[in-house]
Amino acid sequence: MTESAAAPSTTHLVLIPSYNPGEQVYATVRAARAWWNPVWVVVDGSRDGTAEGLLAMAAEDPGLRVEVLPENRGKGAAVLHGLDLAAAAGFTHALTMDSDGQHPADLIPAFMARSRETPGAMVLGVPVFDASAPALRVKGRKVSNWWANLETLWMGIGDSLYGFRVYPIDPLRAVMRGQRWMRRFDFDPEAVVRLAWRGVPPVNLPAPVKYLRPEEGGVSHFNYLRDNTLLTWMHTRLFIGFVLRLPLLAARRLSGR
Repeated sequence: MTESAAAPSTTHLVLIPSYNPGEQVYATVRAARAWWNPVWVVVDGSRDGTAEGLLAMAAEDPGLRVEVLPENRGKGAAVLHGLDLAAAAGFTHALTMDSDGQHPADLIPAFMARSRETPGAMVLGVPVFDASAPALRVKGRKVSNWWANLETLWMGIGDSLYGFRVYPIDPLRAVMRGQRWMRRFDFDPEAVVRLAWRGVPPVNLPAPVKYLRPEEGGVSHFNYLRDNTLLTWMHTRLFIGFVLRLPLLAARRLSGR
């Protein structure tokens, strides 16, 4: 275990939403714990037996906390549940990462360090793809990124979809409590746009992403039709919000804030 993972942070935690991830989740959590303390996992109504396995891990590791939701509510809802508990415990920032092994746990300390340097910012991972990345998803995210940057007047969002990022907790909770969206796959892109609207600047750091094959334990819940429809509706309502906020956003950009 690294030095940073041995001493618990009182301000920054790792938050991992998890839904039917299969056996890969145990490696993901062990890797996160090797680099940070504390790590919290919110099990989003999983029915694959991993909730029990994670609870057993937490029973032997004081740096690991596992919360189990009784039913599947969606990634955003699971993150919000964790954020509410984290805020009550006095934490100010949360690094979110997926449970499926795609995100680089070894970069957790670097992202946390940048967050501590710029506590008012959101630290966004910008994915560095390898040959395992599906071409359709790589091309598709360019569309979402273009819309996210338009909707924020090009404030500098490096990637709108990559879920490896550090959020300031209070602004994100305020954004999510202020409306009923952002509870499922739309969470990641809508979070960065709405935080940018609130004046939370993005800081971008490169981070590799690994798409595991099924034989490697990879599990994907992405549905092209369902989730792209959700993203289309999300950007439609965000564009409407952008038009309504355009004078304020333009003034902010002109003033350099």
